[in-house]
Amino acid sequence: MSRAVSVTSRLSAARSPEKAGAGVAPELGDLPRWDLSALYPGMDSEAYKADFNGIEGRCADFADAWRGRIAALAGEADGPGELDRAIRAFEAISETLGRIMSYAGLIYFGDTSAPAHAKFYGDAQERATAASAHLLFFQLELNRLDDAAWGRLRNSPELAHWRPWLDDMRKEKPYELSDDIERLFHEKSVTGVSAWNRLFDETIAALRFEVDGASLSIEPTLNLLQDADPEKRKAAAAALGKVFSDNIRTFTLITNTLAKDKDISDRWRGFSDVADARHLANRVEREVVDAMVAAVRDAYPRLSHRYYRLKARWFGKEQLDYWDRNAPLPKAAQRTIGWDEARDTVLSAYGEFTPEMERIARRFFDENWIDAPVRPGKAPGAFAHPTVPSAHPYVMLNYLGKPRDVMTLAHELGHGVHQVLAARQGALMAPTPLTLAETASVFGEMLTFRRMLDAAPPQERKVMLAAKVEDMINTVVRQIAFYSFERRVHEARRQGELTSERLAAFWLEVQTESLGPAIRLDDDYGVWWAYIPHFIHSPFYVYAYAFGDCLVNSLYGVYQNAREGFAGRYLEMLAAGGTRHHSELLAPFGLNAADPAFWQIGLGMIEGFIAELESLPD
Repeated sequence: MSRAVSVTSRLSAARSPEKAGAGVAPELGDLPRWDLSALYPGMDSEAYKADFNGIEGRCADFADAWRGRIAALAGEADGPGELDRAIRAFEAISETLGRIMSYAGLIYFGDTSAPAHAKFYGDAQERATAASAHLLFFQLELNRLDDAAWGRLRNSPELAHWRPWLDDMRKEKPYELSDDIERLFHEKSVTGVSAWNRLFDETIAALRFEVDGASLSIEPTLNLLQDADPEKRKAAAAALGKVFSDNIRTFTLITNTLAKDKDISDRWRGFSDVADARHLANRVEREVVDAMVAAVRDAYPRLSHRYYRLKARWFGKEQLDYWDRNAPLPKAAQRTIGWDEARDTVLSAYGEFTPEMERIARRFFDENWIDAPVRPGKAPGAFAHPTVPSAHPYVMLNYLGKPRDVMTLAHELGHGVHQVLAARQGALMAPTPLTLAETASVFGEMLTFRRMLDAAPPQERKVMLAAKVEDMINTVVRQIAFYSFERRVHEARRQGELTSERLAAFWLEVQTESLGPAIRLDDDYGVWWAYIPHFIHSPFYVYAYAFGDCLVNSLYGVYQNAREGFAGRYLEMLAAGGTRHHSELLAPFGLNAADPAFWQIGLGMIEGFIAELESLPD
C-alpha cells in the first residue's frame, strides 16, 4: 500500500473532460507545448537509460542492506540514526522512480495513440514495478514494530524530520498483508489495474464522433454541448450517445473488472466500506465525508434543482434537455478568449492575492511547463502533475478559448503552485491527500472569477454569475452524484457482475435525483457514465472536488473578512504538503471540517449566487 513506491497509478489531479470544457475555436494565439527536458532530454537519452538501469540495482542493494534489520534498530543505540540513513536512501530511490515514471507518463498522455509512446510507457511500468518490488519490505517491517519499539524510534530526535511521514505510514498498518502477498499485488498491478486503465485511455482517445459531417475526438465533441446553436448541441449529444453505446460492452467490462479487482483487494486488506481505502489515502475520516455528502444531497433542491429551474425559465421552457444543461444563456455574447488574455487574467488575479503566487505561476508560462493545444491522441481533460521535487510540475490542458477553459487554467495552475510550494518537503512528504490537493486549485479559480466579475460591465455580470454557478454545481453537486453512482456500482458488484442496463439504471437514478425535474433525461443518457476517467483511474476520487470547493468557499469567506495576514497563512498551508492533517491545516483559519455546520458555509455561497441571479431581470 506504500504510496512512496507506487509507480503504476494515473497522473495526479486529472480533471474530467466535462468540467474542463473544450472545442474547436479560432484565433487562440500561440499555444504552448511543454518542454520535458527538466526530466530527461528524450526517450532515447543516455540520462534516461542510465537512471533506469541504475535504479534496478539500487532497489536490490537497498533490500540487501536493510531487509530484516528494522526490528533490531529500535533496540540499538544508533538505531534512530541508522533508520534516518535508510529513510534518506529510500527517499532518493523514490525520487528517481518518480522521475522515470513521470516522464514516461507525460510522454504517453501527450499522445496515447502513438504505438511508440504506449510501448515506452508500458515498458517503464513493467520495469519500475519489478524494481520497486524490492522496496515493499521497508514499510511493512516498520509497521510490524510493536507500539513500544515504534514509539522509541518515532520520538527520537534523529527522526524528527520524518515524523509526519512515519505517522502517516502507521495509519496503513491495519490493512497491510504479508510480504509475499503485498509483492504479488504489486507485481500483478501491471497486468491488472494498470492494464485496464490503459485500455480505457486508449479506447477513449481513439473514439471519433460524427457531427455535421465532421469527425471529432471527444474533447471538441463535448465542447459542442456549450455551443450557442441548439441544433449543434443536440447533434453532439446524439453522436456522444451513439459512440458510447457502440462501445458500451468494452466500458462495462472495464468497469466490472476494476470494481471486482478493488473488491478483492478490499476484502484481503479488511476494508469494510467500499470507499474506506480512498478515505485512508485521503487521510480523512469516513464521518467527515458522510457529513459532507449528506449536506450536499440535502441541498440538491436549493442548488441544482433551483438553478436549472431558473435556467429553463430563461430559455422559455418548463424543462431543458440534458444536452442544454451547459448551454450558454440566451442572447449571451460568445467570444473566443485568446491564450495571452487567459494567461494575463489568471496571473493578474493571482498577483492581486499575493505576488508570490503570481511569481510561481508565471514560471509555468515562461519556462514551458504547460501543454495546451488539442491534438489527436492527446488525453482528454486536464491535469497538473507534480513530477518530483528536484524538477517541477507540468500542466496539461485542452485549451480552446471558452470562459470555462480560463477557469480550468486557473484551476490547474492552483495545483501547480501548490506542488511547487510543497516540493520543499521532499519526495516522501510533498504529496498531498486529494481532499486538500483540490483546495489550491479551486481557490485559484475563485480568485480568477472574482477578478473577472469585478471588472465585468453590468450586462456581463449575469452571464458570469451563471457560468460560475454552473461550475460550482459541476464541482459540488455533480461530483457527489458521481460518488453516489460509484457507491452503487461497487456495492452491487460485490453481489455479481453488472450489466450495461443496470449501470445505466444507476446512472439515471443519481442524475435524476441530483439534477432535478427541470432537466429532461432519456434512456440515451444512460450510457454517459462510460467516459468519466475518475471512475476508472481513481475510484471515489470525485468527492475531493466537492470537499475542496466547500472548503475554499469557507476559506474565501475568511479572506474577505480578514485579509491581513491571510495570504501568508494560506501559502504556509500549501507548503506543508502532506505533513499535516486537515484539522491542523484549517485551525489557523478558524475552520473545522468535522463540524457538520462547516459544509453549510460553502453551500450557502452557491445559494447566494443563485439568489442574486434570481433577482436580475430575464
